[in-house]
Amino acid sequence: MNAREAAVQHGTDEHTEAGHEAHDPHAAHGGDAGDGHAGDHDAHTGHDKHEGHSPAMFRDRFWLSLLLTLPVVFYADMIQEWFGYTAPTFPGSTWLAPVLGTVIFFYGGWPFVVGAIQEIRSRAPGMMLLIGMAISVAYVASLTASIGLFTVEVWWELALLIVIMLLGHWMEMRAIGQARGALAALAELLPDEAERVADDGSIETVHIGDLAVGDVVLVRPGARVPADGQIVQGTADLDESMITGESNPVTRGEGDRVIAASVSTDSSIRVRIDAIGEDTALAGIQRLVAQAQGSTSRTQVLADRAAALLFYIAVSAAAITIVVWALLGDTDAAVVRSVTVLIIACPHALGLAIPLVTSISTSKSARNGILVKDRLALERMRNVDAVLFDKTGTLTKGEHAVTGVAATDGDDNALLGLAAAVESESEHPLARAIVAAAADRGAEVPKASGFHAMTGRGVRATVADDDVAVGGPALLREQGIDIPDSVANDVAGWRERGAAVLHVIKAGEVIGAIALEDQVRPESRQAIDVLHRRGVTVAMITGDAQQVANAVARDLGIDEVFAEVLPEDKDSAVADMQRRGHTVAMVGDGVNDAPALARADVGIAIGAGTDVAIESAGIVLASDDPRAVVVVSTLSAASYRKMTQNLWWAAGYNLAAIPLAAGVLAWAGIVLPMAIGAVLMSLSTIIVALNAQLLRRVDLRPAAVSPGAKASAPAS
Repeated sequence: MNAREAAVQHGTDEHTEAGHEAHDPHAAHGGDAGDGHAGDHDAHTGHDKHEGHSPAMFRDRFWLSLLLTLPVVFYADMIQEWFGYTAPTFPGSTWLAPVLGTVIFFYGGWPFVVGAIQEIRSRAPGMMLLIGMAISVAYVASLTASIGLFTVEVWWELALLIVIMLLGHWMEMRAIGQARGALAALAELLPDEAERVADDGSIETVHIGDLAVGDVVLVRPGARVPADGQIVQGTADLDESMITGESNPVTRGEGDRVIAASVSTDSSIRVRIDAIGEDTALAGIQRLVAQAQGSTSRTQVLADRAAALLFYIAVSAAAITIVVWALLGDTDAAVVRSVTVLIIACPHALGLAIPLVTSISTSKSARNGILVKDRLALERMRNVDAVLFDKTGTLTKGEHAVTGVAATDGDDNALLGLAAAVESESEHPLARAIVAAAADRGAEVPKASGFHAMTGRGVRATVADDDVAVGGPALLREQGIDIPDSVANDVAGWRERGAAVLHVIKAGEVIGAIALEDQVRPESRQAIDVLHRRGVTVAMITGDAQQVANAVARDLGIDEVFAEVLPEDKDSAVADMQRRGHTVAMVGDGVNDAPALARADVGIAIGAGTDVAIESAGIVLASDDPRAVVVVSTLSAASYRKMTQNLWWAAGYNLAAIPLAAGVLAWAGIVLPMAIGAVLMSLSTIIVALNAQLLRRVDLRPAAVSPGAKASAPAS
């Protein structure tokens, strides 16, 4: 609600005679955090070859395969020669390696063989097919050598290769599991049971699944709210950090909405449930997290194409290696070198480079109240050079507060107390603001009686036998009263700013005036300061009068103002900035912001907003803190940096390693053993995974963007 609208409703606008009605202009933004659907595919986009696998499966196979590999390696002729020892023999010891190697191949290597078959069937050759081909060629070659049909026996290399691959995949699955933990963590926020208040006032403990809309539940201090609802009794400070990312508890009282999983920190409250199960805000957040983890960014598409291309490069390189070494007359080297090429060229790191960053960034952002619906929106945010904020409810609180008091006798507190006495029975937003200001300033509020609302003009009541009225210019015109010179300058200045001005009239004379304005969020100034330091242009759009918008813009240091804009024209302002070459992020919270959110390069719905705004936005902020926009920018830059670092490492590693594995430097005595190739391949994957984990170090708390704090993500 803007200042002019408030003035109309309180009779303070000079050009209208609207009623002074008990009216709350701020309709509750109902609904959950969105109705996006979780992706139907594995969240590990682009690298879902482990569907149905678990870290425990790879762990178990790793340990048993390692146990069986130790004697194979110990009895290997090459290892004995390297370390200068002779392994003790026993009847059948020559079959130790073939028997154990076969067990290792069919037990430890089976997930890779199955994965290879699946890739062949789906006509999507990739990592598993390369690994499956490599270990199968090595196994067949070793088995035929053991029965005297071939000369290349690489049992110890095969066993060690499978063990290393299992270890790498175990570590990978652990990392992915940790990244996906956001969904599990969100689910665990809800309590298993709730205390339902029966009609006779008794308390019964029920399973959370037995709650129904309309039930009243008791939430004790330290307990979690079991479902979305409205407080019907009590007041408490609620910790909503798990949903909004806001670390400070917020005070909620009767009539206020509360969200499932928030914690009552100090008092008991009774809540009437109005949303359960999939309709709660928490469930909406879970859907958005799953949707974001399943969405694909441009960088992911690039990685997928590179991984697919690498498969054909690896197979071609392996074929060329066999032919060249065979023509050189070294068939043993032809087999070993080609297998090493297949192993070392595995696009494992490429396949992991982007999905792991995606999972970590999405889960990390969700824990900080940032819900990424569209990965492309997050990716584009790093290039945004202009942010367009909606004013009311975004940069401002959408609630009026007393910003100026001028009494003819100089006693401002007494004037404010008198006005609060008259307004105490009114439910109008301006009346509530005056009563709140009197309480905050410690003003003495006398008793009033005979309250009466005068439609379009103001209110009046009797205070200490005096008739006292509070109203706007319409009331002054009706009673033919002029503004005293002692407060005229103050009133003129307030009106120039676009403030709503109420006059206090006692005994037929104006004894003072009070200015009320939409409150600017203190966090807005911090957010804009940081955006300016990053070279971002900040604009504001509003339906308010030009002078109101200009006053807020001056206060916040905003670069460009779009004022008196009709709701249907907001998207035109976005298009105008885009035509001027800007990459625009639009930040809003209302239905009339939806077209602009959809047109912007990045649409950000703030403060949970409305269902329509959420549907139009690519990013949803659970809190109403404008600093979260800077946090999104920080996350975007940090995520993209990790993705590109991982891509360069994974691609560069393969380009350098394939020729070496093929033996191009064999003439210089530099040969890459098969087992070392497996180690390097797994090491590359581990490096990519560890680099992605560094994203967890980025501080995404809103306080981290306040003046004096670092304005950018930590170097990592």
